[in-house]
Amino acid sequence: MEEYNLHTLPNGIRVVHKQVPHTQIAHWGIMLDIGSRDELPYQQGLAHFWEHMAFKGTQKRKSYHIINRLETVGGELNAYTTKEKICFHASLLASHSDKAIELLSDISFHSIFPEKQIEKERGVILEEMAMYHDSPEDAIQDEFDEVVFQNHQLGKNILGTSETVRSFGRNDLQSFIAANLDTERIVVSLVSNLPFKKAVKQAEKYLYDLPHCTTQRVRTSPEIYVPQIIQTPRGMTQAQVAMGRPAYALMDEKRLPFFMLVNLLGGPGMNSRFNMTLREKYGLVYSIEANYAPFLDTGFLGVFFGTEPTNLERAMQLINRELRLLREKPLSTIQLRNLKEQLMGQLAMSEEGNQSFMLMMAKSILDTGKVDSLQEIFAEIDAVTAPQLQDIAQEMFDESQWSTLTFVPESD
Repeated sequence: MEEYNLHTLPNGIRVVHKQVPHTQIAHWGIMLDIGSRDELPYQQGLAHFWEHMAFKGTQKRKSYHIINRLETVGGELNAYTTKEKICFHASLLASHSDKAIELLSDISFHSIFPEKQIEKERGVILEEMAMYHDSPEDAIQDEFDEVVFQNHQLGKNILGTSETVRSFGRNDLQSFIAANLDTERIVVSLVSNLPFKKAVKQAEKYLYDLPHCTTQRVRTSPEIYVPQIIQTPRGMTQAQVAMGRPAYALMDEKRLPFFMLVNLLGGPGMNSRFNMTLREKYGLVYSIEANYAPFLDTGFLGVFFGTEPTNLERAMQLINRELRLLREKPLSTIQLRNLKEQLMGQLAMSEEGNQSFMLMMAKSILDTGKVDSLQEIFAEIDAVTAPQLQDIAQEMFDESQWSTLTFVPESD
């Protein structure tokens, strides 16, 4: 069976589909290549505001009807915004598949942004911002983006600022959409038991007549990176730390081996080097994680943890020691084999989740024009060598090129 099928509508919208015969659930998504990095400074938070407002009324539905359309048949409707994408998605019984793509098409392209609902949702988003600010673990991740991507939209909080959010009106939403909507940069994704022809027929029913439109939008790249060491007092008892730097872009050939190194250091496995050292051996942290996010023209590496202020210096020393070990000593044959096997297992397990696979397909088609099979990815992983990883570690794990943001408890 084919991993996936792809069809392009006359207006440029692509439909990607994977048939899973044994499932009874249909997972639909509409992903747009628009994100917070496409905002002008006075528009900061507008992409996320759009995501919220899409549920608040269309040309033929009020918010009540949008909420109940899929809930009444046990389905789920959701959305999210990232630096480069907006996605509306739904999951429900495959027998109601048509309802999902009809509703997703409606909220994605026919929202009317009622002024009364804008006022209500403005308050909701301001509460969301306050909630993040009151959570140091979340706040430091947002603020560290700005440390790494200084004076660039990639460094701005996706939620926006209280000033920009308070300023948004219907015209702002309509202007932002008009400036950024490109039907050739939209992907409709589906994982279900439906045959491909039926999936395409359902998508065409609601998207075929959408006018073809393109944009001349140009995404500007971040300026030259300068490492920063910043310490900020906060009203809390624990120190929160973010460390990292810019990393490889989406299409860089070093992306996969670098992802392998980040996974080794602080990936989801409890046996990551950071976790085994800082938590299991020394008991300095409850959790520690390392994240790598590739973008169109750059990437982001972040290491995040919390610890008692008295343990802060020791924790930093241990992290730097692990970085130094990878720079100075290549992985042994057994270590490399274990790293590859663990990552391949994690990727195979993630593909078992049909909703996650549906979202991954949409993003992959937008970013690269294709969806790599597990076998292709495994072959790439298997080809990575210890000297390659060491070269990348020497380039990326030089702590003098890392920035650090630390929230420390305020003095009495």
